[in-house]
Amino acid sequence: MAGGRGTRLQPLTDHRPKPMVPLLGRPVIDYVKEAMLDAGVSELVVTTGYRGEDLAAHVMTWSQEDVNARVNRESTPMGTAGSVRLLAEELTSTFFVGSGDGVSTLDLGALLDHHRATGAALTIGLVEVDDPSSFGIVGLGETNDAEVDGNLRRGFVRRFAEKPAPEEAFSRLINAGVYILEPEALAMVPAGAKYDFSRDLFPAMLDAGLPIAGLMLEGLWFDIGEPHHLLDAQAALLGGQEAFLHEGASVAEGAFVASSLLMNDARVASGATVQSSILGVGAIVEEGANVAYSVVGDGGLVKAGEHLVNERRSA
Repeated sequence: MAGGRGTRLQPLTDHRPKPMVPLLGRPVIDYVKEAMLDAGVSELVVTTGYRGEDLAAHVMTWSQEDVNARVNRESTPMGTAGSVRLLAEELTSTFFVGSGDGVSTLDLGALLDHHRATGAALTIGLVEVDDPSSFGIVGLGETNDAEVDGNLRRGFVRRFAEKPAPEEAFSRLINAGVYILEPEALAMVPAGAKYDFSRDLFPAMLDAGLPIAGLMLEGLWFDIGEPHHLLDAQAALLGGQEAFLHEGASVAEGAFVASSLLMNDARVASGATVQSSILGVGAIVEEGANVAYSVVGDGGLVKAGEHLVNERRSA
């Protein structure tokens, strides 16, 4: 699923769809693609909306790697489940659904094994977080009619809650945005309607008594919702807080750059400081400027001697 606009990532998404934001030299959608291929997926369809032509061009490069992939572009936003429902005639056996705007190295093969073992109509990949208050949490039970047990890491989904207060959190497991579905689960999505997995389909399935399984997965997972999540994912993948420079990016002698992401052809001049920030394609930080905890969009400029702190700047 790659149809979102990514407004919370602006200005990084002013000129690219959210799944095409680069991380360690690759668009974030490639991390989900690789996790699916590792699980044995043989065919990929990318559902697109905002700047879908950019995604289509990128998906064409996958065919050079012998990946059977194509895009399906929505004419109007259909929601997460609604966009998948458009492919119902093709989805006639077990299939994965994943969010193309997150960074994932999760073991999706284990998710498929759990799905088959439980016989569920739908299985949700879960990750554990220290503070679930910013997420939608998932409570598991031993069976499809059991009470929630907050200590379980595999089982059947019995309850959902959105962004609970700390004292109300019955679980620290959250939805990682990757699912395995059977066609009968997709059939519950009304044709031609805007429909969401977590807000609409999951509650409807619980009400109908259809089994939803859940499994906590091993591996890295980051929801790239805000710019600082990109830096968090970069640090985790690199194993440290060093900066990463994409092709053509440069840091002049006498400049200081740390814990930052520099996209293609970004430039930092002598005497400038860039800390915990993101510079877009062709962005320039001039002599003696200071950029901290900020985002400079593609082609943006921070003038000599300027201080940019906790800001987002477009070109």
